[in-house]
Amino acid sequence: MFNFGNGKTLIDLIPNGLSHTATSFVESLKINSIAEKSRRDRRVVVKRRNLYGERAAALINFYFRAAGIPIRYVSNVREWRRWEARCFQMLNGDRFRAKVLNSRTVTLDKLPGDNLWEHMNRGTLTPRMLKAAGNEYRRAHHFESRELGCPWSHGDASMTNVVYDQKTKRARLIDFEIRHEKSLPARKRHADDLLVFLLDMVGRIPTRQWLPFAICFLRAYGNPPVLRELKKRLVIPSGLGSIWWNVRTNFTPSVKVTRRFQALRRAIDKLELRHSLATDSARNKRRPSITCQRTRAGMPASKSRKRARRDMAKAVSPGMPRRLPITR
Repeated sequence: MFNFGNGKTLIDLIPNGLSHTATSFVESLKINSIAEKSRRDRRVVVKRRNLYGERAAALINFYFRAAGIPIRYVSNVREWRRWEARCFQMLNGDRFRAKVLNSRTVTLDKLPGDNLWEHMNRGTLTPRMLKAAGNEYRRAHHFESRELGCPWSHGDASMTNVVYDQKTKRARLIDFEIRHEKSLPARKRHADDLLVFLLDMVGRIPTRQWLPFAICFLRAYGNPPVLRELKKRLVIPSGLGSIWWNVRTNFTPSVKVTRRFQALRRAIDKLELRHSLATDSARNKRRPSITCQRTRAGMPASKSRKRARRDMAKAVSPGMPRRLPITR
């Protein structure tokens, strides 16, 4: 990223109006068109791959490769529709369903609730919602992916793709147009999902709420190895990667992002310390033997002389005891 020597970069000097224009331009690069319809008394979301979508996806993927960003749009139409429907069904198939409608279209049941991006912008985002999101990310990351050959990851796990249902207090993931590269280890892919979520928050959450909200989300996720990997990624990239970073953070000034991520790294260190102490305490705690059996008052031990004498009395012949008494 080009630096002017006073701590500000080119992105920092872009006027707000131009920043919003750039963000709108990126948002306009829609690979798929989306519409809501009613089908047999059910509200569904109809996603259709646009005619120019495959070429646009290939162009954006070229930038991702050049910038070293390990995500790709699923550009092939057939592959995308299978991936979209399969991921939705895998994560939400307990109550909702997805269906491949035709060669370019997938229908998905509309999930109840609003996405967390809308809640954040309305000022209605709560710790309960963030905890639900962390729980859902942890649950989703335990699924195995046949395409990836290892644990599943989202690839575009932003707040817009997390829908929260107020009635069930449950968060669910949607929108599977992007996925990580297969060569990326699962731990790094999972950390990238968490990072994308935090990048949405870093420039929009008030200062007094930023750290408590971020920690609430990460504590609910609760996977120390992934959190350690995430901590390495809380650094602003340079070069072509900085363009995507600034889009993800909605062109938040780099000074603000750096300050908030420094505080978050320290908070993650404390989380890891508490987890380590809790693990050591559980390991050192004395546990009862699982080989012991419950005894009652007056019950002789299995090797006692009293039990041996009783066995002798019950033998076929007094000279043929079942077991000889054991001397102590």
